[in-house]
Amino acid sequence: MAIRRLDSLGYQLGLLNRLYDRRLQDALAPLGVAPGQFPALVMLFQKDGLTQADLCRRIGVEQPTMANTLNRMERDGLIRRDADTTDKRRSFIFLTQKARTAQESIMNEARKVATQAMANLSSAEQDMVFTLLAKLTDNLKDPL
Repeated sequence: MAIRRLDSLGYQLGLLNRLYDRRLQDALAPLGVAPGQFPALVMLFQKDGLTQADLCRRIGVEQPTMANTLNRMERDGLIRRDADTTDKRRSFIFLTQKARTAQESIMNEARKVATQAMANLSSAEQDMVFTLLAKLTDNLKDPL
């Protein structure tokens, strides 16, 4: 039995994610930031000096994905890594002055994308979106 795309939760969430990422890419590209770098930047804006493992836990991505993201961010001059003096296997990730200087612009551009996505929703509908997304997320956190 064929599944209609409009009735498929996976399809709708995937489409929304792709469209949101495109808008975020368009908004952040002039600032030298890619959409995949945005979650790590937000976490570091909140608490600078996290480890790669800390970022993985907070964002919910695997180590190899985070390693690639951090390599690009370091190449782009957004972060620096300082070796842990007690454990040479890990390092602490800090924002560069370039990232700190761009922080307000990055967050403002991201807010504009979020505002665009929610533009035609009432306040109650916006609250409901977050409530429902949180429930969907909770439902999928642990395997059945």
